[in-house]
Amino acid sequence: MGCGKSTVGRAVAGELGFEFVDTDALVEEAAGAPVSEVFANAGEEAFRKLEREAIASLETRRGLVIATGGGAVTVAENLESLKRHALVVCLWAGAKALHDRTKHQTHRPLLQQENPLEVIRALLAEREPHYKKADVIINTEHRPQRVVVAQVKHQFEESSGGGTSTAAAS
Repeated sequence: MGCGKSTVGRAVAGELGFEFVDTDALVEEAAGAPVSEVFANAGEEAFRKLEREAIASLETRRGLVIATGGGAVTVAENLESLKRHALVVCLWAGAKALHDRTKHQTHRPLLQQENPLEVIRALLAEREPHYKKADVIINTEHRPQRVVVAQVKHQFEESSGGGTSTAAAS
């Protein structure tokens, strides 16, 4: 949350001439409700099921830049699916930077708690082993967006066997 997946993903898609797809948007379309409502009304398990279905639906499509939710790659099935057809890029930032970027946002259900910085720290600690399975990890702290975009694009263009799509997660 807050590492730049959607912003960077849209820019990379534009530069590559690819379509940008956000799995949260696919979940919202399938559920007919915002992610925050899916979490509130049906719970995280229901959200993760819809997320798995959304990611699986992209496996046969090409020419995409896919932004996943930060927890998507903690589900082995999702990461395996993405790796079959995409270069998986983890955009990384530390807990403090993520907190600074998200502290005024109300659309992030996992952060609507008393101490969101501690929630972010706990999520990063839990998810880090999964993030390390990405094909490429790019630190977004103290880097202008254009530099991150250029690095993702370069990694995609240089990858051999990275697939015909690129996915960003973290």
